[in-house]
Amino acid sequence: MLRSAPLPMAKPRTPSSKPTLQKDFSRARDVRPTGITGKERPADIITQMFPAYVGRQERTAFELMQRSVREDCAIFLTLSGAMTPAGLHQSCLIPLIERGIIDCITTTGANLYHDAHRIIGHRIREIDPQAGDVMLRVARIIRIYDLGFSEDALLETDKLFSAILRGPDFQRKMTTPELHYLLGKHIANLEEALGVTSPSLLATAYRCGVPIFVGAVQDGSIFLNMVKLKRLYGAQFKLEIDVNDDVFEMGAMQHHCFASVGSSLKKKMAIWILGGGVPKNYTLQGEPLLDQILGVPTHGFDIDVQICVDPVDNGALSSCPAGEGHTWGKVSAESVATGSVYVHTDVTAVFPWLTYALLSDSTIHRKHRRLYDARTKAVATLQAEVDKRRKKLASTVEFAFPKAKAASKPGKAKKPAKRKAR
Repeated sequence: MLRSAPLPMAKPRTPSSKPTLQKDFSRARDVRPTGITGKERPADIITQMFPAYVGRQERTAFELMQRSVREDCAIFLTLSGAMTPAGLHQSCLIPLIERGIIDCITTTGANLYHDAHRIIGHRIREIDPQAGDVMLRVARIIRIYDLGFSEDALLETDKLFSAILRGPDFQRKMTTPELHYLLGKHIANLEEALGVTSPSLLATAYRCGVPIFVGAVQDGSIFLNMVKLKRLYGAQFKLEIDVNDDVFEMGAMQHHCFASVGSSLKKKMAIWILGGGVPKNYTLQGEPLLDQILGVPTHGFDIDVQICVDPVDNGALSSCPAGEGHTWGKVSAESVATGSVYVHTDVTAVFPWLTYALLSDSTIHRKHRRLYDARTKAVATLQAEVDKRRKKLASTVEFAFPKAKAASKPGKAKKPAKRKAR
């Protein structure tokens, strides 16, 4: 029976390290919150009244979000699930985009599709999640946990996206940022025509030049309507999503953000992760793509803020906390040491509060980076880096497969070996 080698044991603290440990402990922050009066600023509450447990994780997240802005990091935000029905984009994301805080988004198709219900006049209402799903189905009410809306909202939203996607500007192969930029343009025009005062995430990202990636684009109703259009119109419907270029474009965006041409200095990047799932890993894999696959040096994200309920010990965290991510080259060593936090809680419970505290500071705003406008240049720059490494990369596409054993000819049975006399 094979036995694995024992794991290396951590080096125990020796008596000589005791004074250093005590000195470090004496410098640690004192846990002594003062009484809340109701007159405090939001930032004061978070920085002074959240000393332990998940509260302390939330405080650290807030401090890292502040750092992300003040150090002018390119901020990549990932958003999983169906958060737009809950209005998280209207309460948090759109204000952050409009203040120039968020530079690039990776999300799910659901967040972009369900966002359109309100634009065309449908309501999403609070319901009892225990109300009875069989009866809700009879009443044609769609449920997302404790939110509900009419099935008509789905059917009319399908008509909306189908009509837009049939347009001439969509009849070609493109990446998801291109798709969502064009959709945002059409939705923005629709909002203006209808006099909509609460804009959608698609329209806001379009106006501010924020690219939106969807890593599993086929897992959403916008794409389901593309399937319908393809079956209806065949070759006349030419829209295709180029997933190869899409992944390359994410790497190019990150390379564009951290690279300083002609300088050894590296610009900083931050990632704010709201929930796990595909959006999280799709964004984080840009760094391994650059460094391990394409051979283009990178340093990983400098700040890593994650808010999610998933545990870390069963694979559910969808890619990893910062330390594990560092082993893949996704985040920097500095990030693991001083620039990362995993807030183990529900996004809807804490992110509105963090956004409120952040935006209550009038100095927290930036000029829009408009990464979408830089995408063509970013892709060309990364392609040039790949071309410079073409010879070296060619050696990574070969593998020494073992030679197959020669098969015996059919019809010729192998003669049994003669037994030796004893």
